[in-house]
Amino acid sequence: MRRREFLIALGGAAAWSPSVKAQRPVSRTVGVLELGSLEGARRSFGPAQRRLAEMGYVEGRNLALEYRWADNRDDRLTTLAGDLVQRRVDAIVVFTGPAIVSAKAATTSIPIIFITGFDPVESGFVASLNRPGGNVTGISVLNTEVAAKRLQVLCELLPTAKSIGLLYSPANLLSVSGADRIAKDLETVAQALNVKLLYFDARSSDDLERAFGNMKSAGLDGILVSADALMIQNIEKVVATLARLNIPTVYPIRAFAAAGGLASYGTDYPEAYRQLGDYLGRVLNGENPENLPVQRVTKVELVINMKTAKALGITVPPALLARADELIE
Repeated sequence: MRRREFLIALGGAAAWSPSVKAQRPVSRTVGVLELGSLEGARRSFGPAQRRLAEMGYVEGRNLALEYRWADNRDDRLTTLAGDLVQRRVDAIVVFTGPAIVSAKAATTSIPIIFITGFDPVESGFVASLNRPGGNVTGISVLNTEVAAKRLQVLCELLPTAKSIGLLYSPANLLSVSGADRIAKDLETVAQALNVKLLYFDARSSDDLERAFGNMKSAGLDGILVSADALMIQNIEKVVATLARLNIPTVYPIRAFAAAGGLASYGTDYPEAYRQLGDYLGRVLNGENPENLPVQRVTKVELVINMKTAKALGITVPPALLARADELIE
């Protein structure tokens, strides 16, 4: 072999060495399966996508994203999940219980990375937290555990309240075993606090108007908003409408309080989605989902919008002020 040919061959071998491959991730395609809207899917996936970029996967360079969204029609999820499988994506990301169920039914080989507020084991998503088994793993956030505490926060803000409304989306609860635990925990706390809990559902963005009208007619003292995909995808609309109704409301994540809501109590979702991005990157680099334990995000934050409290004529108790992680002035 001539010297020039030897150098070319040597250079080619170096380009395929493990160290160089690790520095230059190969091109991958990720499917994002969303129960709600395309806009909501992109917003939710944003922190994960930024983490992927840090790990070397950049959209348009070596990463392609295939979004599939059901517009809150859970009956469409099976078809959408099947389409992602037919396109042979390298991994599927899911954000809601029904989407996880549909993705699991569609494939047992393509890695599925989820984020959920339901118990992953009780809901049948994984065999166990430490050993998920199969092709599914992800991030578990506190949702069912903090829903009742959200009610306690609202009652601390409204010590004379007698009737509280819960705004939720039933689509997020369909096909998920153990979802009724949220209602049971809420009812237990409501009885202890001597308040009546009334339920108001909304199945789509358009259906929110009907729910708002029903809540206005019910003469509620306060409202809880559930941590459903539909609510999170309509933050501005939900906050603005409830502000016009002049009903004190406690929300599930900080973004609602930042948009003008009275208070929020729940998981630090941007951090949870960032962790999802980290797991997704590791799977794209070749790690097996069954060897990645489900990560539990246990940090919760209490945020109070003091400007909104003043506008509603609410004096925030000192004990609640002391517990708050953030006060928005």
